[in-house]
Parts: sequence; C-alpha cells; structure tokens
Amino acid sequence: MAENDTVVTEFILMAFQLSAGLQMSLFFVFLVLYFVTVGGNLGMIVLIQRDLRLQTPMYFFLRHLSFLDICYSSVIVPQLLETLGTRKMAITYERCATQFFFFTLCASTECFLLAVMAYDRYMAVCNPLFYATAMTPQTCLGLVAGAYAGATVNAVIRTGCTFSISFCKSNHVDFFFCDLPPLLKLACSETKPRERVIYLLAFLVITTSISVILISYFFIIHAILKIRTAGGKAKTFSTCVSHMTAVALFFGTLIFIYLKGNMGTSLGEDKIVSVFYTVVIPMLNPMIYSLRNKEVKEALKKTLNRIKVSQTY
Repeated sequence: MAENDTVVTEFILMAFQLSAGLQMSLFFVFLVLYFVTVGGNLGMIVLIQRDLRLQTPMYFFLRHLSFLDICYSSVIVPQLLETLGTRKMAITYERCATQFFFFTLCASTECFLLAVMAYDRYMAVCNPLFYATAMTPQTCLGLVAGAYAGATVNAVIRTGCTFSISFCKSNHVDFFFCDLPPLLKLACSETKPRERVIYLLAFLVITTSISVILISYFFIIHAILKIRTAGGKAKTFSTCVSHMTAVALFFGTLIFIYLKGNMGTSLGEDKIVSVFYTVVIPMLNPMIYSLRNKEVKEALKKTLNRIKVSQTY
C-alpha cells in the first residue's frame, strides 16, 4: 500500500483474488472468449471486404465496428489474461494510463459510430431516393473520421483529468483493469472539479449519441408505419433489428456504469457489468449482425462454398 507521502508508480489489480484452480479456469474461459471475439470480428471484416454485395455504407460502418470491437477487447483482455495466468497483478502507472486512454478512445468511438449507423439507416429508410448521393464513400469516410476525432478529444481530456489526480491512499485497484470509478477511490487530492469535467464529457458523449439514435429511429418507425403491407414493414424493420440490439446492449451497460451516480451499487456489480461490455458484447456483435442479416448469411454461405470447392481440387 502506498503511504500518503509516496508517489504511486504502479497499481495492483485486485479484482480476482481466487484459488489457483478457479483462477486458471477463468483464464481459459476468457481466453476462449477472446479468441472467439477476435476471430468473429476479423471474419466479419474479411467477409465484408471480399463480397461485392456488401460494399455499401451500412457494411462499411459495420466493418469499422468490428475493428473497434477487436481493439476494445484487446485493450482489456490480454491484461486480464496475464493477471489470471501468472497471478501477476501489478501494472505500471504508465501502462495503466495507456490502457485507460485506449479504452476511453474505443468506447467513445463506438458510441459515435453506433449513432452514425443509426443515421445511415435513417437515410436508407426515410430518403431512399437520395441515399446513394448522400451517403457517398467520401461522406462515409468523413463520418467515421469524425467519430474517431471526437473520441480522441474525449480520451485525451478524460485521461489528463484522471491521471493529474494524486493517488496516495493506496495503489490497490479493486477492479480487473484501470477504469475510472475504482481509480477515483484511491485519490487523496481534491477530485470534484475533475470529476465534473469527466462525467460531463461522458454525459455529452452518451446523450449526444443516444439522441441521434432516438431521433433517427423515431423517423424510421414513422416511415415504417406508412408502409401498407405487413411484408414490407417486416422487411424494412429487419434491416434495423441488428443495430437496435447492439445499441441496447452497449448503451445499457455504459449508462449503468458511468451515469448511474452514487446509487449504492457495489464494485462487485460493476465488475460483472464491465466484463459484459468489455468481453461479451464485442464477441456478440458479429453474431448479432450475421444471424439477423440475410445478406451477411448469404455472403458467409458463398464464402464457405468457395472454401469447400477449393479443398476438393
């Protein structure tokens, strides 16, 4: 434990203090989940890149979402595997700050990207005649670049505010990675001004993204209700179901962690929810978009058939 007059040079991640057998079991569980996450998202990227039918704005954004999910998971899971596999719980101050920055960058970019994807669906459903001219490759690239740029600004400010705090109460972090709530518990300097900036940024990122998504889907639902045939309504709505599922899972957990305030929830509950959105959701996204999407399923079948044919020769 760091004393009050000692500068913290490393943190001890204390989330998983378990028996050796149980810890090793968790190691293999998270290792499998990580391989499935990377494999599934990498497969989605390759599938979209190779299939000409998937060269549309929606799949351009989905490709970036898969890339983000790989990065998002890779920021957290390797450190978690190292802790579980070697029982080495120490992480240097610099590595902790780096992990915090890239975690914030990935999470913020995903917020903005999901909002961009909702706008894309709005244009496709509500303005189909202008969709091709409005969502040009240059426009799509600009929207993605804007998502990354906004997220970078947020990550720089958030990391700067967090790691300009003096940590001297302890260097024991009761969590499995360097996240904001457990780090704030170690502060011995005044944190309220910085906390206001940090939570204001989180509020702005989340509420701005959710507002774009809600407004987009308000007009989408309004347009769908105008369709006369039940089949037409179902077909149009089906193009949005995967995105709506991804939005509900991602933003639901983020709101629980960062916008819930002091509602008496324990760090134990936060750990479970954090495992869900840093490990499970990046693994689920490729399944959500492939199982609920006819075009992706057809492209996957076509690719698998090609592989079978090539193996017969």
